[in-house]
Amino acid sequence: MQKYQNFVNGKFAELVESYEIFNPANGDLLGLAPISTEDEVEQAVRAARDAQPAWARRSDKERAEITSSIAKVLEENSEYLAGLITREQGKPLSGPGSRFEMQACVGWTQVPASLELAPEVVYEDAERKDTLYRVPLGVVAAIAPWNWPLMIAIWQIIPAIRMGNTVVLKPSEYTPIATLEMVRLINQVLPPGVLNTVTGDGRIGSKLTSHPDIDKIMFTGSEATGRRIIEASARNLAPITLELGGNDAAIILPGTNAGAIAEGLFWGAFLNMGQTCACIKRLYVHDDDYEAVMSSLGDIASQMTIGDGTDESVLIGPLQNQMQYDKVRELIADARANQCDVREFGQTPAKGYFLPVTLVGNINDGQRLVDEEQFGPALPIVRYRDVDEAVVSANRLPAALGASVWANDPAIAAETAGRLEAGTIWINQHGAIHPMVPFGGNKASGYGCEFGLEGLKAVTQARVISVKK
Repeated sequence: MQKYQNFVNGKFAELVESYEIFNPANGDLLGLAPISTEDEVEQAVRAARDAQPAWARRSDKERAEITSSIAKVLEENSEYLAGLITREQGKPLSGPGSRFEMQACVGWTQVPASLELAPEVVYEDAERKDTLYRVPLGVVAAIAPWNWPLMIAIWQIIPAIRMGNTVVLKPSEYTPIATLEMVRLINQVLPPGVLNTVTGDGRIGSKLTSHPDIDKIMFTGSEATGRRIIEASARNLAPITLELGGNDAAIILPGTNAGAIAEGLFWGAFLNMGQTCACIKRLYVHDDDYEAVMSSLGDIASQMTIGDGTDESVLIGPLQNQMQYDKVRELIADARANQCDVREFGQTPAKGYFLPVTLVGNINDGQRLVDEEQFGPALPIVRYRDVDEAVVSANRLPAALGASVWANDPAIAAETAGRLEAGTIWINQHGAIHPMVPFGGNKASGYGCEFGLEGLKAVTQARVISVKK
């Protein structure tokens, strides 16, 4: 049985304690993942702290070149890592699955490598010249989730090291193996100590985020954990980037051609089996269009093969873990108990954390499947009578990561989009993120920006040098 190890200061950390990781599709044992001790967290942070000054002194051009080399390593090992993702996380190899995740890892590495935060003269007159520089913060603690374990880790790692920081990464305890292997491969082109890992549950995460030598925290996960991280950061006043999930609303404007938008709606809701922060979690449909939308989505859902994602024909895999599987089943059962219109599609294997693609209509605000982020393949479809009513419903919850408006004419949708409260509002698409476009949440979905130049700024601090002439 393969034993995976953390990587600290350019070499494998000694494996003292481990636990088993299983394939969510069939229960097969994948390997043993390490459990870090608090002393190992100290070692990882110390390695990052010791390596950071020399890494920051490297020229911007050199760090950009090394970042480009990381992209090549990821590209060369994409198929190997995609296979690990599928067996560990569950998303299929095909379609918008593990290969798609690896393509994103490459793209979100190439783009920061191509960008530059050049010094900016912010003021100059006859007597003085003031120049703004962006300098690294120091050591970044990165806490990655289990739903897109490699892609979101890359979102955290790459901007940080590109700008001269060093990183201690803690992958989710549910999906550590593929991430540890990615870090091992990346370290082939990085100096020792620039990228380190620790693994374990929330106890290890808490030890990392509260460490006095951490200068920045990047976290993607639940709101409850995010609040604990905010409290932990008070010890060292470390700035934080938080992406705390969402309960994204999508509004279909009256009279919209349901067949024309059905595929975009389907993958907007069921990407990664709905286990995506910026998925459609609530769909608002006009009374007159309800049956057309249900029918169009049902037609697509009925064509989906549900199963083990190593089968190239499968586009819908299992949920990642028992906890999430039980939660989604409970929410669907609650909808049934409230006489909602529950329609299930697809045959599910007898073994594994599989659920059918589920459309739940005739459901209202205030019911659990609408108000709680389901993070699974069950989409509540809420009927409305006028657009103002739908906007109020969409804005009523504290989660505000993304939202979308769907219409025959995108220009007509723009007015409604401007009234929605979310970090990103898409028109006739949902979850269409891009490495050059800033991304982040509003309200209880977190704060701070990732991606593009704004994402690079988020892992630096401003420093002004003012010269008297």
